[in-house]
Amino acid sequence: MAAISPTLEGFRAAFRRPQFTLAEISWRWVTGAVGVCVFFFGLFEYLDTLPVNGGELVFLRSRQPYLVAQALAHILRGSLSRVVLAGLIAAWLLSLLWMFAGAAGRVATVRALLDYFRHDARSLVAAKENATLEATERAGISAWQPESPIRAPRSQSPFTPLLRLNFLRAATALAAAVGFLGAAILISFVSPDANPRPGLAFILFLPLAGLIALAWSSLNWLLSLAGLFAVRDGEDTMGAISAAVGFCRDRAGAVAAVSTWTGLAHIAAWVGATTVVTVPIGFAGLLPWRVVVLGMLMVTLAYFALADWLYMARLAGYICIAETPEALLKPAPLLPRPILSAVLPTLPLTAPVASLQTSVDRDELILSDVAPPPEESEPSS
Repeated sequence: MAAISPTLEGFRAAFRRPQFTLAEISWRWVTGAVGVCVFFFGLFEYLDTLPVNGGELVFLRSRQPYLVAQALAHILRGSLSRVVLAGLIAAWLLSLLWMFAGAAGRVATVRALLDYFRHDARSLVAAKENATLEATERAGISAWQPESPIRAPRSQSPFTPLLRLNFLRAATALAAAVGFLGAAILISFVSPDANPRPGLAFILFLPLAGLIALAWSSLNWLLSLAGLFAVRDGEDTMGAISAAVGFCRDRAGAVAAVSTWTGLAHIAAWVGATTVVTVPIGFAGLLPWRVVVLGMLMVTLAYFALADWLYMARLAGYICIAETPEALLKPAPLLPRPILSAVLPTLPLTAPVASLQTSVDRDELILSDVAPPPEESEPSS
Protein backbone atom coordinates (compact mmCIF):
# COMPACT_ATOMS: atom_id res chain seq x y z
CA MET A 1 0.00 0.00 0.00
CA ALA A 2 1.41 3.44 -0.98
CA ALA A 3 2.28 5.93 1.76
CA ILE A 4 -0.06 8.82 2.48
CA SER A 5 1.26 12.28 1.59
CA PRO A 6 0.15 14.85 4.20
CA THR A 7 1.07 17.66 1.83
CA LEU A 8 -1.26 16.40 -0.90
CA GLU A 9 -3.96 15.65 1.64
CA GLY A 10 -3.69 19.19 2.98
CA PHE A 11 -4.01 20.74 -0.48
CA ARG A 12 -6.86 18.37 -1.27
CA ALA A 13 -8.72 19.34 1.90
CA ALA A 14 -8.29 23.05 1.18
CA PHE A 15 -9.49 22.53 -2.40
CA ARG A 16 -12.45 20.31 -1.59
CA ARG A 17 -13.62 22.35 1.41
CA PRO A 18 -13.40 26.05 0.44
CA GLN A 19 -15.50 26.93 3.48
CA PHE A 20 -12.43 26.27 5.63
CA THR A 21 -10.55 29.03 3.81
CA LEU A 22 -13.56 31.34 3.92
CA ALA A 23 -13.74 30.90 7.69
CA GLU A 24 -10.05 31.74 7.97
CA ILE A 25 -10.42 34.74 5.68
CA SER A 26 -13.42 36.07 7.58
CA TRP A 27 -11.69 36.65 10.91
CA ARG A 28 -8.36 37.65 9.41
CA TRP A 29 -9.80 40.20 7.01
CA VAL A 30 -12.19 41.64 9.58
CA THR A 31 -9.27 42.26 11.91
CA GLY A 32 -7.22 43.75 9.07
CA ALA A 33 -10.09 45.98 7.92
CA VAL A 34 -10.54 47.30 11.46
CA GLY A 35 -6.81 48.02 11.65
CA VAL A 36 -6.84 49.91 8.34
CA CYS A 37 -9.88 51.96 9.40
CA VAL A 38 -8.27 52.82 12.75
CA PHE A 39 -5.06 53.87 10.98
CA PHE A 40 -6.74 56.25 8.52
CA PHE A 41 -9.14 57.58 11.13
CA GLY A 42 -6.24 58.32 13.50
CA LEU A 43 -4.21 59.86 10.67
CA PHE A 44 -6.98 62.25 9.64
CA GLU A 45 -7.76 63.18 13.22
CA TYR A 46 -4.10 63.83 13.86
CA LEU A 47 -3.79 66.05 10.80
CA ASP A 48 -6.85 68.05 11.91
CA THR A 49 -5.14 68.88 15.19
CA LEU A 50 -2.08 70.41 13.52
CA PRO A 51 -2.14 74.22 13.37
CA VAL A 52 -1.14 75.79 10.05
CA ASN A 53 -0.46 79.54 9.85
CA GLY A 54 -0.31 81.74 6.79
CA GLY A 55 3.45 81.55 6.28
CA GLU A 56 3.48 77.77 6.38
CA LEU A 57 0.61 77.70 3.90
CA VAL A 58 2.57 79.92 1.52
CA PHE A 59 5.58 77.60 1.77
CA LEU A 60 3.38 74.56 1.04
CA ARG A 61 1.84 76.23 -2.03
CA SER A 62 5.23 77.15 -3.43
CA ARG A 63 5.86 73.48 -4.39
CA GLN A 64 9.56 73.94 -3.75
CA PRO A 65 10.99 70.83 -2.04
CA TYR A 66 13.09 72.78 0.44
CA LEU A 67 10.32 75.17 1.43
CA VAL A 68 7.75 72.37 1.69
CA ALA A 69 10.10 70.35 3.92
CA GLN A 70 10.69 73.36 6.18
CA ALA A 71 6.95 73.98 6.44
CA LEU A 72 6.21 70.34 7.32
CA ALA A 73 8.99 70.26 9.92
CA HIS A 74 7.56 73.40 11.56
CA ILE A 75 4.01 72.01 11.49
CA LEU A 76 4.95 68.63 12.98
CA ARG A 77 7.21 70.11 15.65
CA GLY A 78 6.23 69.01 19.14
CA SER A 79 3.58 66.49 18.02
CA LEU A 80 5.71 63.31 18.05
CA SER A 81 4.69 62.43 21.60
CA ARG A 82 1.01 62.44 20.64
CA VAL A 83 1.68 60.22 17.63
CA VAL A 84 3.58 57.68 19.75
CA LEU A 85 0.91 57.64 22.46
CA ALA A 86 -1.93 57.23 19.96
CA GLY A 87 -0.01 54.51 18.12
CA LEU A 88 0.63 52.55 21.31
CA ILE A 89 -3.04 52.69 22.34
CA ALA A 90 -4.21 51.67 18.86
CA ALA A 91 -1.69 48.79 18.69
CA TRP A 92 -2.78 47.53 22.13
CA LEU A 93 -6.47 47.58 21.22
CA LEU A 94 -5.86 45.94 17.84
CA SER A 95 -3.77 43.23 19.53
CA LEU A 96 -6.66 42.48 21.88
CA LEU A 97 -9.04 42.25 18.93
CA TRP A 98 -6.64 39.95 17.07
CA MET A 99 -6.17 37.68 20.10
CA PHE A 100 -9.91 37.16 20.64
CA ALA A 101 -10.77 36.87 16.94
CA GLY A 102 -7.84 34.52 16.32
CA ALA A 103 -8.82 32.25 19.20
CA ALA A 104 -12.44 32.01 18.02
CA GLY A 105 -11.43 31.46 14.39
CA ARG A 106 -8.85 28.81 15.24
CA VAL A 107 -11.37 26.81 17.29
CA ALA A 108 -13.80 26.79 14.34
CA THR A 109 -11.27 25.88 11.63
CA VAL A 110 -9.40 23.21 13.59
CA ARG A 111 -12.59 21.47 14.69
CA ALA A 112 -13.88 21.42 11.10
CA LEU A 113 -10.59 19.98 9.84
CA LEU A 114 -10.56 17.39 12.62
CA ASP A 115 -14.02 16.17 11.60
CA TYR A 116 -12.90 16.01 7.98
CA PHE A 117 -9.71 14.05 8.61
CA ARG A 118 -11.17 11.76 11.23
CA HIS A 119 -13.65 10.50 8.67
CA ASP A 120 -10.86 9.99 6.14
CA ALA A 121 -8.63 8.40 8.79
CA ARG A 122 -11.22 5.71 9.44
CA SER A 123 -11.39 4.96 5.70
CA LEU A 124 -7.61 4.77 5.45
CA VAL A 125 -7.33 2.47 8.45
CA ALA A 126 -10.02 0.20 7.03
CA ALA A 127 -8.25 0.09 3.66
CA LYS A 128 -4.96 -0.75 5.36
CA GLU A 129 -6.58 -3.49 7.39
CA ASN A 130 -8.25 -5.01 4.33
CA ALA A 131 -5.02 -4.89 2.34
CA THR A 132 -2.98 -6.52 5.10
CA LEU A 133 -5.58 -8.97 6.36
CA GLU A 134 -5.53 -11.12 3.23
CA ALA A 135 -1.78 -11.68 3.38
CA THR A 136 -1.72 -12.23 7.12
CA GLU A 137 -4.62 -14.70 7.06
CA ARG A 138 -2.94 -16.76 4.37
CA ALA A 139 0.32 -16.54 6.30
CA GLY A 140 -1.38 -17.85 9.43
CA ILE A 141 -0.38 -14.95 11.71
CA SER A 142 -2.41 -12.41 13.64
CA ALA A 143 -3.71 -9.42 11.75
CA TRP A 144 -2.10 -5.99 12.07
CA GLN A 145 -3.95 -3.74 14.49
CA PRO A 146 -3.38 -0.01 13.90
CA GLU A 147 -3.47 2.49 16.69
CA SER A 148 -6.61 4.55 16.86
CA PRO A 149 -6.01 8.00 15.31
CA ILE A 150 -8.85 9.54 17.30
CA ARG A 151 -8.31 10.81 20.80
CA ALA A 152 -11.11 11.88 23.03
CA PRO A 153 -10.68 15.57 23.81
CA ARG A 154 -10.63 16.76 27.39
CA SER A 155 -13.42 18.74 28.95
CA GLN A 156 -11.37 21.97 29.11
CA SER A 157 -12.45 24.70 26.71
CA PRO A 158 -9.72 25.50 24.17
CA PHE A 159 -10.58 29.21 23.99
CA THR A 160 -8.57 30.27 27.05
CA PRO A 161 -5.36 28.37 26.08
CA LEU A 162 -5.63 29.78 22.56
CA LEU A 163 -6.03 33.28 23.98
CA ARG A 164 -2.88 32.81 26.05
CA LEU A 165 -0.98 31.43 23.06
CA ASN A 166 -2.00 34.45 20.99
CA PHE A 167 -0.81 36.70 23.82
CA LEU A 168 2.56 34.95 23.71
CA ARG A 169 2.69 35.44 19.94
CA ALA A 170 2.00 39.15 20.35
CA ALA A 171 4.67 39.32 23.06
CA THR A 172 7.23 37.67 20.78
CA ALA A 173 6.39 40.19 18.03
CA LEU A 174 6.92 43.06 20.48
CA ALA A 175 10.18 41.47 21.63
CA ALA A 176 11.31 41.21 17.99
CA ALA A 177 10.54 44.90 17.42
CA VAL A 178 12.52 45.85 20.54
CA GLY A 179 15.33 43.56 19.34
CA PHE A 180 15.49 45.36 15.97
CA LEU A 181 15.60 48.71 17.77
CA GLY A 182 18.33 47.49 20.11
CA ALA A 183 20.35 46.13 17.19
CA ALA A 184 20.09 49.48 15.42
CA ILE A 185 21.26 51.34 18.54
CA LEU A 186 24.13 48.90 19.02
CA ILE A 187 25.27 49.20 15.41
CA SER A 188 25.10 53.00 15.59
CA PHE A 189 28.24 52.96 17.76
CA VAL A 190 30.15 51.50 14.82
CA SER A 191 29.29 54.50 12.67
CA PRO A 192 29.49 57.64 14.86
CA ASP A 193 28.86 61.13 13.52
CA ALA A 194 32.56 61.99 13.71
CA ASN A 195 33.56 59.00 11.56
CA PRO A 196 30.50 57.70 9.70
CA ARG A 197 30.81 54.26 8.14
CA PRO A 198 27.33 53.38 6.88
CA GLY A 199 28.51 50.44 4.79
CA LEU A 200 30.09 48.65 7.74
CA ALA A 201 27.06 49.41 9.92
CA PHE A 202 24.72 47.96 7.31
CA ILE A 203 26.83 44.79 6.92
CA LEU A 204 26.88 44.26 10.69
CA PHE A 205 23.17 44.99 11.07
CA LEU A 206 22.06 42.36 8.52
CA PRO A 207 23.16 39.21 10.45
CA LEU A 208 21.72 40.58 13.71
CA ALA A 209 18.41 41.37 12.04
CA GLY A 210 18.41 37.94 10.39
CA LEU A 211 18.94 36.17 13.72
CA ILE A 212 16.16 38.18 15.37
CA ALA A 213 13.78 37.48 12.49
CA LEU A 214 14.64 33.77 12.52
CA ALA A 215 14.08 33.48 16.29
CA TRP A 216 10.78 35.35 16.08
CA SER A 217 9.46 33.35 13.13
CA SER A 218 10.41 30.04 14.77
CA LEU A 219 8.69 30.90 18.06
CA ASN A 220 5.65 32.29 16.27
CA TRP A 221 5.34 29.11 14.18
CA LEU A 222 5.66 26.86 17.23
CA LEU A 223 3.04 28.82 19.19
CA SER A 224 0.72 28.73 16.19
CA LEU A 225 1.16 24.96 15.90
CA ALA A 226 0.48 24.56 19.63
CA GLY A 227 -3.03 25.91 19.06
CA LEU A 228 -3.82 22.73 17.14
CA PHE A 229 -3.26 20.59 20.23
CA ALA A 230 -5.14 23.01 22.46
CA VAL A 231 -8.23 22.34 20.33
CA ARG A 232 -7.57 18.69 19.47
CA ASP A 233 -6.55 17.34 22.89
CA GLY A 234 -7.90 20.03 25.21
CA GLU A 235 -4.39 20.85 26.49
CA ASP A 236 -3.59 23.93 28.52
CA THR A 237 -1.05 26.49 27.34
CA MET A 238 2.12 24.75 28.49
CA GLY A 239 0.71 21.32 27.63
CA ALA A 240 -0.08 22.48 24.08
CA ILE A 241 3.45 23.85 23.63
CA SER A 242 4.94 20.60 24.96
CA ALA A 243 2.70 18.57 22.64
CA ALA A 244 3.78 20.71 19.67
CA VAL A 245 7.46 20.13 20.49
CA GLY A 246 6.89 16.38 20.81
CA PHE A 247 4.92 16.37 17.57
CA CYS A 248 7.78 18.05 15.71
CA ARG A 249 10.26 15.60 17.24
CA ASP A 250 8.29 12.43 16.47
CA ARG A 251 7.04 13.42 13.00
CA ALA A 252 9.93 15.63 11.92
CA GLY A 253 10.07 14.37 8.33
CA ALA A 254 6.38 14.78 7.58
CA VAL A 255 6.19 18.18 9.30
CA ALA A 256 9.24 19.42 7.38
CA ALA A 257 7.75 18.22 4.09
CA VAL A 258 4.45 20.05 4.66
CA SER A 259 6.20 23.23 5.80
CA THR A 260 8.66 23.19 2.90
CA TRP A 261 6.16 22.66 0.09
CA THR A 262 3.62 25.16 1.40
CA GLY A 263 6.44 27.65 2.05
CA LEU A 264 7.71 27.30 -1.52
CA ALA A 265 4.16 27.77 -2.83
CA HIS A 266 3.82 30.90 -0.69
CA ILE A 267 7.08 32.30 -2.03
CA ALA A 268 5.94 31.60 -5.60
CA ALA A 269 2.63 33.37 -4.91
CA TRP A 270 4.44 36.37 -3.46
CA VAL A 271 6.80 36.63 -6.43
CA GLY A 272 3.86 36.33 -8.83
CA ALA A 273 1.86 38.98 -6.98
CA THR A 274 4.76 41.45 -6.90
CA THR A 275 5.25 40.90 -10.63
CA VAL A 276 1.59 41.36 -11.50
CA VAL A 277 1.18 44.44 -9.31
CA THR A 278 3.74 46.28 -11.43
CA VAL A 279 1.40 46.09 -14.44
CA PRO A 280 -1.01 48.79 -13.18
CA ILE A 281 1.98 50.90 -12.11
CA GLY A 282 3.29 50.74 -15.67
CA PHE A 283 0.06 52.33 -16.92
CA ALA A 284 0.14 55.09 -14.31
CA GLY A 285 0.83 57.72 -16.98
CA LEU A 286 -1.95 56.51 -19.27
CA LEU A 287 -4.78 55.62 -16.89
CA PRO A 288 -6.43 57.65 -14.13
CA TRP A 289 -4.89 57.24 -10.71
CA ARG A 290 -8.11 55.73 -9.34
CA VAL A 291 -7.93 52.88 -11.86
CA VAL A 292 -4.28 52.24 -11.00
CA VAL A 293 -5.00 52.17 -7.26
CA LEU A 294 -8.01 49.89 -7.81
CA GLY A 295 -5.89 47.46 -9.87
CA MET A 296 -3.18 47.34 -7.21
CA LEU A 297 -5.81 46.82 -4.52
CA MET A 298 -7.38 43.90 -6.40
CA VAL A 299 -4.02 42.19 -6.91
CA THR A 300 -3.16 42.67 -3.23
CA LEU A 301 -6.47 41.19 -2.07
CA ALA A 302 -6.04 38.23 -4.43
CA TYR A 303 -2.60 37.59 -2.97
CA PHE A 304 -3.94 37.76 0.60
CA ALA A 305 -6.71 35.29 -0.28
CA LEU A 306 -4.20 32.88 -1.82
CA ALA A 307 -1.91 33.23 1.21
CA ASP A 308 -4.81 32.34 3.53
CA TRP A 309 -5.64 29.34 1.33
CA LEU A 310 -2.04 28.13 1.54
CA TYR A 311 -2.07 28.61 5.30
CA MET A 312 -5.20 26.48 5.54
CA ALA A 313 -3.56 23.81 3.36
CA ARG A 314 -0.55 23.78 5.70
CA LEU A 315 -2.76 23.53 8.78
CA ALA A 316 -4.70 20.70 7.13
CA GLY A 317 -1.41 18.91 6.43
CA TYR A 318 -0.41 19.14 10.08
CA ILE A 319 -3.79 17.80 11.19
CA CYS A 320 -3.47 14.96 8.67
CA ILE A 321 -0.14 14.02 10.26
CA ALA A 322 -1.59 14.19 13.77
CA GLU A 323 -4.71 12.20 12.94
CA THR A 324 -3.10 9.52 10.77
CA PRO A 325 -1.23 6.59 12.35
CA GLU A 326 2.48 6.70 11.71
CA ALA A 327 2.37 3.34 9.93
CA LEU A 328 0.17 4.83 7.21
CA LEU A 329 2.61 7.67 6.56
CA LYS A 330 5.32 5.20 5.52
CA PRO A 331 5.32 2.80 2.57
CA ALA A 332 4.17 -0.68 3.55
CA PRO A 333 7.26 -2.87 4.04
CA LEU A 334 7.68 -6.06 2.12
CA LEU A 335 6.54 -9.22 3.84
CA PRO A 336 9.42 -11.06 5.56
CA ARG A 337 10.68 -14.35 4.21
CA PRO A 338 8.71 -16.60 6.64
CA ILE A 339 5.46 -14.88 5.68
CA LEU A 340 6.28 -15.06 1.99
CA SER A 341 6.97 -18.78 2.27
CA ALA A 342 3.66 -19.25 4.06
CA VAL A 343 1.67 -17.11 1.63
CA LEU A 344 3.14 -18.24 -1.65
CA PRO A 345 2.62 -21.88 -2.68
CA THR A 346 5.62 -24.08 -2.27
CA LEU A 347 6.97 -25.04 -5.65
CA PRO A 348 9.39 -27.96 -6.12
CA LEU A 349 12.79 -27.02 -7.38
CA THR A 350 12.66 -29.65 -10.13
CA ALA A 351 9.42 -30.62 -11.80
CA PRO A 352 8.98 -34.36 -12.54
CA VAL A 353 9.63 -35.18 -16.16
CA ALA A 354 7.13 -37.52 -17.73
CA SER A 355 8.74 -40.71 -19.11
CA LEU A 356 8.75 -40.95 -22.87
CA GLN A 357 6.98 -43.96 -24.37
CA THR A 358 9.14 -45.43 -27.08
CA SER A 359 6.98 -48.43 -28.04
CA VAL A 360 4.04 -48.12 -30.41
CA ASP A 361 0.60 -48.52 -28.92
CA ARG A 362 -1.32 -50.82 -31.22
CA ASP A 363 -4.64 -49.90 -29.69
CA GLU A 364 -4.52 -46.39 -31.02
CA LEU A 365 -6.89 -45.94 -33.94
CA ILE A 366 -4.48 -43.89 -35.92
CA LEU A 367 -1.98 -46.72 -35.73
CA SER A 368 -4.40 -49.65 -35.99
CA ASP A 369 -4.63 -52.23 -38.77
CA VAL A 370 -7.65 -50.57 -40.31
CA ALA A 371 -6.84 -49.88 -43.90
CA PRO A 372 -7.00 -46.30 -44.98
CA PRO A 373 -9.60 -45.29 -47.58
CA PRO A 374 -8.48 -45.68 -51.18
CA GLU A 375 -6.95 -42.61 -52.75
CA GLU A 376 -8.67 -41.14 -55.74
CA SER A 377 -6.70 -41.52 -58.92
CA GLU A 378 -5.73 -38.37 -60.64
CA PRO A 379 -7.60 -37.78 -63.93
CA SER A 380 -5.58 -38.48 -66.96
CA SER A 381 -4.87 -35.61 -69.15
